Amino acid sequence: MTARPALLPTPLTIAAGGAYAARLVAGYGDGGWCPERWTLDGPEPYTVQLPGGQPEEAGSRLQPLADGRVLIARRADGRYHFSLLYPSGPDTGELPLGAVESDGLTLLPPAPDGARVYALAPQGEDASAGRPAGTALWMVCGGTFGPELVTVLAGECSGGAWLDAEGRLLALDRTDATGQTRAVTVDVEHGGEPTELLRISEDSNDRLLLADPDSGLLLVSSDAPGTERIGWGVLGSHRPVRFPEALHPEGGVRVTPFAAQPGQMLLPERCAVALRMTTPEAEWVAVWRPQQRELVHLPVPEGWLAGAGRWTADGQLLLPYVSASTPCGLARLNVPDPPEAAGAATGAAGPAAPEKPGAPGTPGAPETPEAAPESAAPPSEPGSGSEGAPEGAGTEAAAPARTPAPGPETHPRQHPEPEDLPPAVAKPVPLQQAPLARLG
Repeated sequence: MTARPALLPTPLTIAAGGAYAARLVAGYGDGGWCPERWTLDGPEPYTVQLPGGQPEEAGSRLQPLADGRVLIARRADGRYHFSLLYPSGPDTGELPLGAVESDGLTLLPPAPDGARVYALAPQGEDASAGRPAGTALWMVCGGTFGPELVTVLAGECSGGAWLDAEGRLLALDRTDATGQTRAVTVDVEHGGEPTELLRISEDSNDRLLLADPDSGLLLVSSDAPGTERIGWGVLGSHRPVRFPEALHPEGGVRVTPFAAQPGQMLLPERCAVALRMTTPEAEWVAVWRPQQRELVHLPVPEGWLAGAGRWTADGQLLLPYVSASTPCGLARLNVPDPPEAAGAATGAAGPAAPEKPGAPGTPGAPETPEAAPESAAPPSEPGSGSEGAPEGAGTEAAAPARTPAPGPETHPRQHPEPEDLPPAVAKPVPLQQAPLARLG
C-alpha cells in the first residue's frame, strides 16, 4: 500500500465553507470542456454552467470561492492566465486577474477564508535530480494587484494543507536536492524560509496528507516504520506519531484521507476522518477516528465523484455524485459518534488501540528533532487534566456497528487488543501552541 494521494485526482473541488463546488465537464463545443459550479448549501444541490467565449482545455484549473465566483487558470503561451467567472444573467461574467509564467502550475487547496487562492509553480531545473530546483508560491487571487509572489522555496514542493483557521500557516511537502521529502510550514503573510514540520527519523520521507485546524489532528505518510504507512499526530505536540494498524489494510487496498470533521475543538481523538478506499475491483468510503480500533466502512452513492466530500460539524458526511438520473446529487451519510465518546465524557478510560511501535515523531516541533520514545510521558499542559496520558487513547465500550466493505474480503483482521494496558485519557495539545512565533 502507498499512502500518497497525489495520483488520485479529485474531480470536484469544494470551496471553503462548503457552499459551492466546481468542476470541468466534457462535451462542450467541439470536444471542449466547460466550468460547472455546484451550489450545495440549499435544500437541494444544483448546478450552473459557466461557458466562456470558447471551450476550455482539459488542463484548465478551477477553484470556487466562498462567494460563489469560480477562479479559472488557463494555460496559453507558457503562462497561466487567471480570471474569476460568475453567472451574469444568461451569460458568464469574467474578471481577469493577471498571469503567472509557468509550465506546470498547481492550485493549492482553498484557503480557510474562501477569498484567497494560492498556487505552486516550479522554477528552474536540477539536472542531476531531474526535478525542479525551486518552487514559487503565488497568491493568484485575493491580492491587491493581481498575482503576488509570496516566496520561492528551494526544491520541489507539492501537497498543501492549512494548519490554522485564519489561513496563515500553509504546510507543503518539499523534496530537496538529495531526494528526501519532508513536510514544511510557510507563513503566507510574511513569506521567507519555511520551517520544518515533520522529522520522524533522520532518513525518513515524511509527508502531510491532511490537517484539521480545529482539533490539531494531522494525518501523515512516512516510511519511518520501514514501509510507507499512514500515521497520525497532533499539531504542537511532542508525542510520537502513531501508525495504527487500522490505517494499514492488507490486500492491496489504497487509503487516501480526504476530509476531516470540523468543530472538534482540541479533541483530536474524536475527530472523524473520511478515507477513500480503493482496490482494482471496488471503491468505497471508510471512517476512522484516533480513538477507534477499527474502520467503519460505508457504502457510497452510485456515481460518487471519488475523493470529493466534506463533513458537517455534527458528524454528517456529504458525498457529491453524478448519475444518469441525478446530474447533481449530494448524499448525506450519518456517522454517529462511537460509544467511546460517551465514556470519555464521563471520565471512563480504557486501553489504547494497537499501533506500530518504534517510529517517534514531533509534528509541529521542529526545534527538537529527537522525539521522546513511545514509553516517555512528558508533563501535561496546564489545564489538560491528564498526567502522562497517551494521545488518542480510547475508552472501553462496545464498537459501533460496521457496514461490510464492498468487493472482495481485502480488509485485515484486527490484531488482538492488549488487555494489560493502563487506563488512559486523551490529552490533546491546543493548536495555539503551534510554532507560529517561530515563523518570523
